[in-house]
Amino acid sequence: MVDETMEAWVVDVEKTLADSLAEAEGAKWTAQSIYLVPARMKILGTGAYKPRTVSLGPYHHGDPDLLPMEVHKRRALRHVVRRPGKTVREFVAAVEEVAKQLEGAYADLGDEWRGPGNRSRFLQVMITDACFLLEVMMAAAGEHVGDYAPNDPVFSRHSLLYTVPHIRLDMVIMENQLPLLLLQKIMALENPNNLNNEFIINRMVLMFLSSMFRPLAAGIGLALHPLDVIWRSFLSGHGQDKTTPITVDKGYIIPSAFELYHAGNTISPRCISFHHGVLTMPRFVMDDSSEYMFLNMMAFERHHAGAGNDVTEFVQFLGSILLSAQDVKLLCSEGVIMLHEDEAVVSMFKRLATYFVLVRGSAIGHVYQQVYMYIWSSDCRNLTYWLTQFVNTYFHTPWKAISLFAGTVLLVLSIVQTVYAVLSFYRKKD
Repeated sequence: MVDETMEAWVVDVEKTLADSLAEAEGAKWTAQSIYLVPARMKILGTGAYKPRTVSLGPYHHGDPDLLPMEVHKRRALRHVVRRPGKTVREFVAAVEEVAKQLEGAYADLGDEWRGPGNRSRFLQVMITDACFLLEVMMAAAGEHVGDYAPNDPVFSRHSLLYTVPHIRLDMVIMENQLPLLLLQKIMALENPNNLNNEFIINRMVLMFLSSMFRPLAAGIGLALHPLDVIWRSFLSGHGQDKTTPITVDKGYIIPSAFELYHAGNTISPRCISFHHGVLTMPRFVMDDSSEYMFLNMMAFERHHAGAGNDVTEFVQFLGSILLSAQDVKLLCSEGVIMLHEDEAVVSMFKRLATYFVLVRGSAIGHVYQQVYMYIWSSDCRNLTYWLTQFVNTYFHTPWKAISLFAGTVLLVLSIVQTVYAVLSFYRKKD
């Protein structure tokens, strides 16, 4: 006889049999773009996956450490609703149109947020957080600042200098993302005549996060969320050739940047490639947020099907050629890295490159193999190579050149003295 617990389990499984079809599962995975970082990855980046100032979206809503910002979120909501003369119900109706898509964007979203019975709570959080994020980005761009008091603790010009850097860090955390579809809906209420707000939203998010990133081209569509904007912008500067499939061997060992340069190779800031002794790499900025960005972009690639592996492999490549502070100084002098702290950069990429995956047919894997084959090929190990090594080793500084000259003179004098001593000995013998 089947007990009630087993009967309930059987009924529950039978209800979800249709969901196990490949088409249904595929549609579910396709809709997802925001993910929880597993514990095994959090070991690598302690603190890099958890917001510290503001929660955006459902994952970290209610975190005690982030509660102080909730009152400012609600203030931002009131300003956004009041400014265009709309009602709160109009905002709710607009976002409710895409509520199912917004829910589907979050992987492993708890039952307390899903379904018609919990949708009101979900919509409240999404609308409030989106209005706050829009207000912060607008205020940072110098818009609507007059709507707030000069001594406002968040939105005044003075306070923005101190709050914006922390909000920027929280915006690139994968577990703290808001779908840009949500921002698009709210912006459409503020300005219904704007027909090209996909490009405007992408640009606004990118400019807020960093003006140093390459702008996204028009016509590529609305990005998934702020982290996706950063990820797309970073990849747009690489321009890698993906036409040549290469099987990458983890056993490949290539010299550091300093060794490559002093072996006669050239390093320049451009799309990443290696041809005939010239290594080109995209220019990028290193600052306090760089490790957060790299770790979360790598986590996004790890979880989002179709995202590829380019950032992860780029980090691994840098971890292979940045072995000391002199490697970082070299890339800075060649215009590849901007705003840096030499030892900190080396330490960061050593940590980031601890766990990596190089895939068959990857573009950076191809560059990796090209460098390896060029450096260790017989053609490279010719007279020019060794002459370059000799010049860079002994003539890199004036003091080394003087030391070499003095040592050479002493050696010659010692040889001459020895020759004369031997000749004198045989002459006496005769």
